[in-house]
Amino acid sequence: MNHEQAVRHLRRANAVAQRAAAMGRHPFGALLVAPDGETVLAEQGNIDTVHHAEATLARTASLNYPRETLWDCTLVTTFEPCAMCTGTIYWAHIGHIVYGASEESLLALTGNAEENPTLNLPCRQVIASGQKPIRVQGPFAELEAELVAPHTGFWQQHPST
Repeated sequence: MNHEQAVRHLRRANAVAQRAAAMGRHPFGALLVAPDGETVLAEQGNIDTVHHAEATLARTASLNYPRETLWDCTLVTTFEPCAMCTGTIYWAHIGHIVYGASEESLLALTGNAEENPTLNLPCRQVIASGQKPIRVQGPFAELEAELVAPHTGFWQQHPST
């Protein structure tokens, strides 16, 4: 996936995150993009603290697409996938991750919020512990303000979401 495609898909994932926030859910969004780098096969907003957008999307994709296809797909997400989501992406056999903003940026937004106890475990480190050469692109500094916007004030207004 080239830079222009990644930016376009990150903006679409951010629209999914905004819809999740409008439903009172954590403002995260993810897309599954086909091997052509253009076609969006699925999109998913965050559901709750256990059913993150990325993990939910990866689980659903693993039930609906062959492993060979998923290996050539890209999971695009607004923020760096947490350890749980990265592990799910790994086991779903999705071969490429694109994320917009880092886990460190998320921690700066949420602080020590009880409902989002962010792990300081970068997705690249999780992947490096495995046996699959999953490609990772991110963060995209030029989009950070856009991707952070749905989170501004959210964590203070929804302390137990």
